[in-house]
Amino acid sequence: MTVQTKTLGKDGVSVTALGLGTWAWGDKLFWNYGDRYGQEQVESAFTAGVEAGITFFDTAEVYGLGESENLLGRFMKKTAQHIDIATKYGPAPWRFGGDAVHDAVTNSLKRLQLNQITLYQVHWPFTFLMSQETLLNALAEEVKRGRITAVGVSNYSAEAMKQAADILAKKGVPLAVNQVQYSLLYRNIEREGIKKTADDLGVTILAYSPLAQGLLTGKYKPDYKPDGARKLDPRFSEGGLKKIAPLLDLLTQLGQKYGKTPAQVSLNWLIAKPNVIPIPGAKTAQQAKDNAGALGWELTGEEVKQLDEISLRVL
Repeated sequence: MTVQTKTLGKDGVSVTALGLGTWAWGDKLFWNYGDRYGQEQVESAFTAGVEAGITFFDTAEVYGLGESENLLGRFMKKTAQHIDIATKYGPAPWRFGGDAVHDAVTNSLKRLQLNQITLYQVHWPFTFLMSQETLLNALAEEVKRGRITAVGVSNYSAEAMKQAADILAKKGVPLAVNQVQYSLLYRNIEREGIKKTADDLGVTILAYSPLAQGLLTGKYKPDYKPDGARKLDPRFSEGGLKKIAPLLDLLTQLGQKYGKTPAQVSLNWLIAKPNVIPIPGAKTAQQAKDNAGALGWELTGEEVKQLDEISLRVL
């Protein structure tokens, strides 16, 4: 089975054109891991993703306080398939000096049971007691040591991304990735120049929340009564859901044409963008299979343009 791939950065490692996000794996605080789902479900999501051809998984040391990495480490031992892992370092205030970075890489490698991590990202751009130079120089050193293959950042502005690329370039290491929120219902990275700057620098965008918390699945109708955190999100109100109805109608029409769901069309729209890899989350085998349905086909240029236009109208 041949699966579409994209590179991390201009000439970097090739990974599947869609990854799976694992924030919910082991996370009790935000996702109530252990309540209605647990290790059995997320392992089935891992297996289903790999069987569908997805071999790129995004995690972070903070997800489940290390448990997401632990779970991935155990699951990878059960497959002969090569798996590419992206994980993240949190520049917290009590971490200062390059040693903190090297220790974090060591700990992630242990939890993942790996000798090398494909992509290691800075989770957010706060500097606190460690400058960007110290942090990124330490990561460049890890590339030279062979413990990480590529360096990325997450939630960086266009300017911060440029600065990070410049610091790394002095060490002969390219900036491979900026992981940011991006979907048909969240296109700030275009307006704020992040997408253009990434394209100019040869940096790949990893798009998190590519289904906008499920809004792009089409399962939420205007009569939906939100609960939990969704109560605070105006997009889930009756007015918010009515506003995005024209976009959902087009996603449904295109889905019918290709035999796909609105969510799969939404993910395919991102895959159609140059230098963009969506990383939807998956807690179950079915969600992983559904996400994989975005691969292996493509919207026409005209259809991508139609979605571009209608999405801007409803934002």
